Amino acid sequence: MFSFTIAALVFGVVFLAELPDKTALAGLMLGARYRASYVFAGVAAAFAVHVALAIAAGSVLTLLPHRLVQAVVGLLFLAGAAMLIFKRDEDEEEIKKPADQSFWKVSGAGFMLILVAEFGDLTQIMTANLAARYDDPVSVGVGAVLALWAVAGLGIVGGRTLMKYVPLALITKIAAVVMLAMAGFSLYEAVSG
Repeated sequence: MFSFTIAALVFGVVFLAELPDKTALAGLMLGARYRASYVFAGVAAAFAVHVALAIAAGSVLTLLPHRLVQAVVGLLFLAGAAMLIFKRDEDEEEIKKPADQSFWKVSGAGFMLILVAEFGDLTQIMTANLAARYDDPVSVGVGAVLALWAVAGLGIVGGRTLMKYVPLALITKIAAVVMLAMAGFSLYEAVSG
């Protein structure tokens, strides 16, 4: 059964973790060069593929003993928080301009960029962790996909404006604190449960 609470929690965690990521910057760069709807179509499809892979990986984790899964999930959330806290700014990646600006060329460029750049990314690992933690693949999947699409949309349409009002360092710190809290809760459940 679908849980709005789980979907909302996943949305918040994934949104905060993905916002300071290179995806928003890549979306902003693609959106500045090409028709926003074409870029979003490709990026959205790539994120749907990533979430499906993460949900499948998380579902496999649910077959393991609960305490072991909670311990692993807690450690992975700690690792994710550390990645956010100690993350260095990455250089902007060069995005090659398609020969023409047709829907298929532009959306294909967006799809391939995200598919390659985000494979094994922190939010994909987090989505797998959340799928294992809540054992509710539909709610986790909906929350994660909507969060990733929201970040992509913000990056494509309004990335510059958002970064003027919300410092990237603050967003990163909030995401790290949320992940630390989830790590603590998961490790507590592993030890006490």
